[in-house]
Amino acid sequence: MTGSDPYSKIYEELIGFVPPKIQHRIRLGLETDPELLEVIENVREKAMYPDCFDVKTAQLILFAVLISHVSPASEFHARGAVRAGATKEELHAVAGLAFLFRGLPAFNLAAEVINKIFDE
Repeated sequence: MTGSDPYSKIYEELIGFVPPKIQHRIRLGLETDPELLEVIENVREKAMYPDCFDVKTAQLILFAVLISHVSPASEFHARGAVRAGATKEELHAVAGLAFLFRGLPAFNLAAEVINKIFDE
């Protein structure tokens, strides 16, 4: 499911693809409760793109939050930040901030994600 529905487009623009878990959410929502899916996606879009932040800043913040949770989904927001103009140095600085509150597990995941993105 890429590009075949109105919800996938935003993910493709932001990170270049639709992550599998999001594909499942969209598919299930379209099949069972399109109205709920629309509400969820509208709230997600409103929260993810506040008027006071540009896309790069919002994606860097989301990367920090998810790295602090040692979440693999942090990769998607790192990719979004890079596509919005973030540098390797900016992502590394965010990883340093996450290190202060989450330690080496967060910093190690961040390094893995950053290297993966910039090695491609």
